[in-house]
Amino acid sequence: MTTASTNVEAVVNSLTAACDNGFVPDEIHALSLPAIEAEVEEALTFAERTVEAYGGDSPSVFRTEIDDEIAFGEIQEHVQSVVKAAGDDDAVAVDITPGRKFMSAIAFAAGMRYGADHVYYLYISSTENYFGRLYPEIPRTATQLYDLTEGY
Repeated sequence: MTTASTNVEAVVNSLTAACDNGFVPDEIHALSLPAIEAEVEEALTFAERTVEAYGGDSPSVFRTEIDDEIAFGEIQEHVQSVVKAAGDDDAVAVDITPGRKFMSAIAFAAGMRYGADHVYYLYISSTENYFGRLYPEIPRTATQLYDLTEGY
């Protein structure tokens, strides 16, 4: 599950890092806003290709559109519904890397509260040097994928 962003790489890079660390999803749930529909569509296309490149089947893609980026209840409900709908054998990851800070904060809180298996944040040491670049172009020494369920 991920939140919307005007930066396609913010969505795709954290997914790529998660895949690099063994989490290859079979479903992708994205929160979207009308103003950035094109960016979300592009990110989801890259996301599907990324999952396939890591040996996964083409993932099912689900998009939840909200009208306002400060629709706190809708953001929380989106995360909750994804986590709660997962079966016992399914692993759920919430990516808080992309999007506005308050969207990420709500996604973090909901992921932790409702028992997501992973709450990921991809740290990139220099946005100056690597902003707008895809994960394979960024040195691994400049990235760190944090799973905040592990007590950070």
